[in-house]
Amino acid sequence: MTEGSESDTWEAVMAALRFVVEPDEGNSIWLAGLGVDFKIGGEDTGNQFSIVEHPIEPGRLIPPHVHSREDEFTYVLQGRVGARVGDHEATAGPGSYIIKPRGILHTFWNAGPEPARILEIISPAGFEGFFEELGRAAETAADPAEFLQRRAELGEQHGLGFSDEWVAELTARYGLKLLGEP
Repeated sequence: MTEGSESDTWEAVMAALRFVVEPDEGNSIWLAGLGVDFKIGGEDTGNQFSIVEHPIEPGRLIPPHVHSREDEFTYVLQGRVGARVGDHEATAGPGSYIIKPRGILHTFWNAGPEPARILEIISPAGFEGFFEELGRAAETAADPAEFLQRRAELGEQHGLGFSDEWVAELTARYGLKLLGEP
C-alpha cells in the first residue's frame, strides 16, 4: 500500500464519521424537568457507547431506577448534582464524575438553586433509544397515568426498572420535586 492510498483511506473513514459535534447540534427533548440533548449515538461508535447531555431544572429528582444492560458515567458540566448509587450518596460539582453501574439502583437530582447540566456516557449504546421513545410518549400521552404506563413499558423493553424507594426520603430532605411533577 502506498502512502497516498493510506491517506485516501483515512480521509474516506473520516468523511463517513461525524468528526466534530457542535454545541447546538443534535435533537433535543424535554421531559418536564429533565432535558435530553442527543450528542453521539451508537451508530457513531460501533454501539460501544452513546453520549447525551441532560439539562436539569433546580430541585428535580430523577426517579430511582436500575439498568440491567448498561453502565452510566456522568460528568457534571454546570451546577451541583446530587446522586445516590446503592447505599452511597454524594453531591458533585463541575468537573466531577459520578459512576452508576448496571444492576445497582440509583438516582440523581439538581442539588443547587440554578440549572444543572450533565454529560452522560452510556455503555454500551442503545439506551438513548429509551429517551427518544419516552419523548414521543410525553408528547402523545393523553394524561399522566398513560405516560407513566408507557414509561414502564419502555423501561421493560430497555432493561430498566423503576422504584419508589428513596423518593419520599429525598424529596422531604432536600425539598425536591419528582420529575414530571408540576
